[in-house]
Amino acid sequence: MARALIVVDVQNDFCEGGSLPVAGGAEVAFDIGALLHRWVQKGPDAPAYDVVVASKDHHIDPGTHWDREPDFRESWPVHCKVGTDGEAFHPNLDPQPFDAIFLKGNHEAAYSAFEGRNLDGVRLADWLRERAVEEIDICGIATDYCVLQTALDAVKEGLSTTVLLDLCAGVAPETSTAAVGQMRDAGVEILR
Repeated sequence: MARALIVVDVQNDFCEGGSLPVAGGAEVAFDIGALLHRWVQKGPDAPAYDVVVASKDHHIDPGTHWDREPDFRESWPVHCKVGTDGEAFHPNLDPQPFDAIFLKGNHEAAYSAFEGRNLDGVRLADWLRERAVEEIDICGIATDYCVLQTALDAVKEGLSTTVLLDLCAGVAPETSTAAVGQMRDAGVEILR
């Protein structure tokens, strides 16, 4: 039985200075980078992951997901547009030793990492199954949107799922608190 870490959408546009910033995003990127550094070094305090993957919002033309007058529920400002710096991983997320990167939302809204595919077109769930992954930890941005949906989909896929809350940043306190409750109700373990 293998264990994976999924790093969700730690991209420039979702951190301070980006087009859709989440407060604390850059700090979370730094903290995840420190965790990845310990994993790469394989020292005594290294996390026990067999694989580490990441998801990225990767929008070409997501239709009504982008709006000049967004409602910040169903529509959003332009973000993570392919070919822009906003779509890149945040520089604090260093090293970036990902075994695979799953791109989501080319031509539609996409919140869950499980909606993504790698460059070979393989879905995240299939990629994890091929590697006998049964346990996952999730971290990233944003607690109340993409982390939430990734965790809920992980449970639907039958994976033992933990969210590393200290390595997440949420859009708003109220919606983040509600998301944590929703994840717990679905059977997700929450670690602080």
